[in-house]
Amino acid sequence: MPDAVVVGAGPNGLVAANLLADAGWRVVVLEEQPEPGGAVRHDRGVDPDFVSDVFSAFYPFAAASPVLAGLRLEDHGLRWSHAPSVVAHPLTDGRCAVLDRRIETTARSLDAFAPGDGLVWRRLYGVWERLGPDLLDAVFTPFPPVRAAARLGLRLRGAGGLRLARTMLLPVRRLGDEEFEGEGGRLLLAGNALHADLAPEATASGGFGWLMSMLGQTYGFPVPVGGSGALTAALTRRLLAHGGDLRCGRRVGRVVIRDGRAVGVRTTDGELVAARRAVLADVSAPALYGELVGPEHLPPQVLADLRRFEWDFATFKVDWALDGPVPWRAAEAARAGTVHLADGVDELTRFAAQIAMRQVPDRPFALFGQMTTADPSRSPRGTESAWAYTHVPHVITADAADEGLTGAWDAAEQEGMADRIERQVERFAPGFRALIRARRILAPPTLQALNSNLHGGAINGGTTAVHQQLVFRPFPSTGRAETPVGNLLLASAAAHPGGGVHGAPGAHAARAALRRCLPPGLTRAQRLLARRDRSGALSDDDGA
Repeated sequence: MPDAVVVGAGPNGLVAANLLADAGWRVVVLEEQPEPGGAVRHDRGVDPDFVSDVFSAFYPFAAASPVLAGLRLEDHGLRWSHAPSVVAHPLTDGRCAVLDRRIETTARSLDAFAPGDGLVWRRLYGVWERLGPDLLDAVFTPFPPVRAAARLGLRLRGAGGLRLARTMLLPVRRLGDEEFEGEGGRLLLAGNALHADLAPEATASGGFGWLMSMLGQTYGFPVPVGGSGALTAALTRRLLAHGGDLRCGRRVGRVVIRDGRAVGVRTTDGELVAARRAVLADVSAPALYGELVGPEHLPPQVLADLRRFEWDFATFKVDWALDGPVPWRAAEAARAGTVHLADGVDELTRFAAQIAMRQVPDRPFALFGQMTTADPSRSPRGTESAWAYTHVPHVITADAADEGLTGAWDAAEQEGMADRIERQVERFAPGFRALIRARRILAPPTLQALNSNLHGGAINGGTTAVHQQLVFRPFPSTGRAETPVGNLLLASAAAHPGGGVHGAPGAHAARAALRRCLPPGLTRAQRLLARRDRSGALSDDDGA
């Protein structure tokens, strides 16, 4: 009998399984799809000569994550690659803001919009240099991060803590207005904030935009050489080398619960997989509490909270095989791995407002990925493996472009939305459509079919808004991996600290299992001794 069953072989599930295997636990990972990886997979489905990332593509959080660094995945074949520049935000008039790992390049780009804005960026980066390590420690340790928060508090006290806290809580539009004279710095902050579902006027969108920008400034937005699935392959090889058992094509239908404790899972084809110590669920919060665990095992308040759970925006993605480089009007965009496509902060606000009004945006803000620019192994020389995604409402009541899109996402609607995204690209890169050799459309239902955690194409495990973060994620509680069911841990992006491929939710769940989930039949003295011995072996801040 395994010590633990992990449901889901996404990055968080694989991280959790690796850490448990490192501690000597026997671990079985069950994955619904025919291959592991969750939203970290690639294929050659657009064109045989082109590698396409099916879901996620750039990994600043992975580069910054002490969790992934501790696994030493480079020893298991993982290699990283970078585009010459990190992010570009071009405008239709040919100007372009650039985020580059060389801060002098970023500063020079912003000074072209308004002299002196480069110095402002350097000042914001100086704040990051002082606070970034402790801030990341606070993010990547279980909640509450007592030691990291104490260190951060000491630094904040000497850095104008209340004023800085105010800055981090600002909407990104207000932050940009307060800090920058020109549009360049505002574009970088606001575009990065909309990597999550945070409108320019949303509380704390400024803090998130600043965080993403500083991650890019420090670590870049790296990609795995050969495709995003190389990250999954490294996690899988490491797990198998440490004795883990990965079983794909096994959909879990229920968590088996006895006397208030999880003792295993039952697959949809009837197989019982018992767990001696713990079940860790790398699934969405609605899937765990609404499907895998029966309501009779949950407090009424959890069921009430489940009805208030908010998903992040739905996602619509297009992959392309291009016969040449993208013909950007702003030449600087050709060097960036990630390109943000919106003609100013006002257009970002318009886009987010249309989603809030349940309208399909008429000029969709697109995150555009130039994968061959970031990793030359992705396609033949002189071509580009590219993608773009945008967001749409989960429930659609109108089409802002008055073209009849209803959210049915049949073949005609998918083609129509893909054409709309291509027209958006053409605004910044005239002639783009003439380069398309092949394209693939991944509408919200398609994304969910490929990964059931991506409900309606929601890629973040739930909204990033402040009302569903920290102790409010996924519901108002402790912000920890533990659930109301004994020995059952939530190990997905639905748990603190949320989305982004960094492995922290999986690591938090694994550490909670090691700390809390002991085999049955022990006396009270044996349990206390085991917990004392185990706590002595853990160096991570567990918040206790």
